[in-house]
Amino acid sequence: MTGSSIVLGGPAWWPWAAGFAAFGLLLTLWSYSDSRFSVGVRLACALLKATAFAALALIVLEPLLAGRRPRPGANAFAVMADASQSLQVRDEGEEKTRGDWIRGKLNQDQPWRTRLGQDFDVRGYAFDTHLRAVDDFNGLTFSGPGSSIGSALGSLAKRFRGRPLAGALLFTDGLRTDLGDVDPKDLPPIYPVLLPMNPGARDVGVRSATVSQTNFESAPVVIRVEVATPGFSGRPIVAVVLDENGAEVQRRRETAGSDDKPLNFRFQFRPPKRGVSFYRVRAFPADEEPKAEGPSPPSTEQALANNERFVVVDQGGGEYRILYVGGRPNWEYKFLHRGLHEDEQIRLVGMLRVARKQPKFDFQAKGERPQNKFFEGFDDPAADTQDAADKPVLVRLDVADESELRDGFPKTAEDLYRYHAIVLDDIEAGFFAPDQMTLLRNFVSIRGGGLLMLGGPETFADGHYDRTPVGEMLPVYLDRRTEPKDTTGFHLVLTREGWLQPWVRTRATEPEEQKRLNEMPPFRTLSQVGRLKPGAVVLAEATDPEGTVAPALAVQSFGKGRVGALLIGDLWRWGMHRKDPAESDLEKAWRQTARWLVADVPRRVEVAVRPSPESPAPAVELTARVRDKEYRPLDDSKVALKVKLPDGETAAVVAEPVSGEPGAYVATYVPKTPGGYRVSATAVAADGSAVGEAEAGWASQPAADEFARLAPDRAFLSDLARKTGGAVVEGDDLESFVAGLPARGAPISEPWTATLWDHPAAFLFAVACLAAEWGLRRLNGLA
Repeated sequence: MTGSSIVLGGPAWWPWAAGFAAFGLLLTLWSYSDSRFSVGVRLACALLKATAFAALALIVLEPLLAGRRPRPGANAFAVMADASQSLQVRDEGEEKTRGDWIRGKLNQDQPWRTRLGQDFDVRGYAFDTHLRAVDDFNGLTFSGPGSSIGSALGSLAKRFRGRPLAGALLFTDGLRTDLGDVDPKDLPPIYPVLLPMNPGARDVGVRSATVSQTNFESAPVVIRVEVATPGFSGRPIVAVVLDENGAEVQRRRETAGSDDKPLNFRFQFRPPKRGVSFYRVRAFPADEEPKAEGPSPPSTEQALANNERFVVVDQGGGEYRILYVGGRPNWEYKFLHRGLHEDEQIRLVGMLRVARKQPKFDFQAKGERPQNKFFEGFDDPAADTQDAADKPVLVRLDVADESELRDGFPKTAEDLYRYHAIVLDDIEAGFFAPDQMTLLRNFVSIRGGGLLMLGGPETFADGHYDRTPVGEMLPVYLDRRTEPKDTTGFHLVLTREGWLQPWVRTRATEPEEQKRLNEMPPFRTLSQVGRLKPGAVVLAEATDPEGTVAPALAVQSFGKGRVGALLIGDLWRWGMHRKDPAESDLEKAWRQTARWLVADVPRRVEVAVRPSPESPAPAVELTARVRDKEYRPLDDSKVALKVKLPDGETAAVVAEPVSGEPGAYVATYVPKTPGGYRVSATAVAADGSAVGEAEAGWASQPAADEFARLAPDRAFLSDLARKTGGAVVEGDDLESFVAGLPARGAPISEPWTATLWDHPAAFLFAVACLAAEWGLRRLNGLA
């Protein structure tokens, strides 16, 4: 019933009613005008008698109570029950589970259901990962793998689009597993029914497990785990990491604090193989550790499904190739090669110039043989012999085949883009042709490769890189062209940003790293440069004995790639003057620097996995990105996706082009069983040539997501009710709430009226006023 108001059924009688009321008022005033009693008593008696006359006069006008109410049976009303696994939880001190409580409230014999059916067309629904209609809630098993509340409400809105839906009663604990905010735009008023207040949870649950892969050699993979421990305050909690075979990798032990403060565990380890690997993080009370053999101790937790989570570690596939271009043989290449030789994923290819190019002409006596072998054959008319005399002598090291770098530095994108990073050491800008300079810039900006320039007498400003495509990419301006400073020594210090970069450090702790910096030998060569470019960051600085500070290591992003400038020209002194022959900090630093250079370099085929926000089920989007030989999006390729299931079976998935994103192909996959999934993408160009392959992985763990938190999410349910125009309903007040639902309105309503003038209460009110007036007079001795 909405908008109730009082109307008059006999307005034509108002003159008679007004006259009667006026006569009664005058009679009352006259009767009390000459009384000997106090003014207060006289006023009270007069007011009671006047009210009685007014009530009788109002009855003459036939007052009616009128309004609108939902037309019985014309409006639908949904009753939705959450059937997910979290409803199997039995709260502390309760004999029944949450699901038992909901099933009891939804019993067909409940009075509120009978009352609701008198005004609305009641429709029953159950949901977990999807919405389904039900006739009877007694068959609910509460075994659904997830609770997609937002998707279920969206499906309800679609089913009743264009049809009258007055609202929905929502029986749930509010622990949702779907993503994104609930859109209230097309939803009817939602009335969440709150479960009884949980007196306290008792559970050890892995809330989250995140993976980060760094270039810090002693910890290339870091797993951070957050464990909730309500009810276990002061007790020791153990967290372990297990590999795919169930073997323990690492173990940590912490003491639980307060119930509202989760424990944080940090694991560091190096995976033994490349590619995608799956690990499990498990947490439990130390005195309730499950046994691999024999009976395990009894558990005191409310739920065990959230004690474990999968994590995916992707160490990449294939090898990364770095091209080192040196202007002369030096010690720097020795230590760089030694450091990368121990890295299984990085291959260093060297191109060293051992002699500069010689002039074609030499004035000498006729018939005299030249002393330099580069001039032999000067009189030979063969053009190829003459050209060879005007070229530098280059040495190729660790090339893949005889053709690699045979003609010197690559001249085409196809040849250069086979590398992932380039290191330029003591090589001047004049060594490169203008087209090769442009190719280097495209290598970083378009291909996404890494570039590192080392300090020396023929790099940076002294190598005439100013106003060149390579100089544009460097993180420092080259407006200072001076000889590298040669002093008694520069000392290396890390900046605040440098301390935050794991690949810049070589020791595990700050005191050890500071000790390492203090023990480093002084360096004597530092390339002088200008100001730092906008967006660049200095990670290390060099200080001379006078206290002058200059950049020593600066980095910046350029296009899709990254560029570094290591301005020290004699870093090899670090390795040559080490105090302990077994110490290998320089080699470790080179490995970490090389990993930073190639960390985010894209490949021709890449595949990514992310949760699908538009799917009602816990689906994932598999997106493959394909590039041509110049690393531009490839539109007309064919992409085949194969998903390897946890049981070892494979499933083929069709990938379709993404509208508006060239070179991208997407497919949606719904995992059926929990566990680790691998997806491999194979791309073929339009001409039938193979483009490449890529692999990725993800973990399906609906139970861990469902039981991530055990306390009902009342805040979410209250917010949902507020946004949709509904209200939160306490479980014990359900019957009275349903009785008042008609007053909240409905899409289809009808008018109603109720007579007030012939109601006994109206006449009795007038009689009561007259009786009260007579009693007051008698009480005060008034006749």
